Amino acid sequence: MGRRLLQSERNASLLIDVLRSLVAENHFKLMDFVIMPDHFHALITVHNEMTIEKAMQLIKGRFSRRLKLEAGYLGEVWQRGFTEVQVMNSESLKKHKQYIAENPVNARLAESSGQYAYCYDFLARKKAETTGIAGAEARIE
Repeated sequence: MGRRLLQSERNASLLIDVLRSLVAENHFKLMDFVIMPDHFHALITVHNEMTIEKAMQLIKGRFSRRLKLEAGYLGEVWQRGFTEVQVMNSESLKKHKQYIAENPVNARLAESSGQYAYCYDFLARKKAETTGIAGAEARIE
């Protein structure tokens, strides 16, 4: 991406809305994510009819389209391609979730991962506080 298009609350919230809508449409399951100022990380699980490539195309395409329609942005939004890592076991999953959680801390955007507003855990906790739903039931969908 290069440009810091996701540093504004509007654009980060727009990407979160895109992720929510794609999950609600059952394109994939979203296990974790963090939105950084110039990129994002997501742990997704795809079903048999979906590929990681198609899921990324949906995310990037829908966000680009909405950014152009809703904010009038006319430039390029995403760089070509993406990096894919396959999570093979629970230890690998734990490692990747930790990497995602620590991204904003390492970038000095928050003192702890729990303070960063544009990540799965923060939004799930916020939803749990407002709805009274706790634990794994407090998904962001």
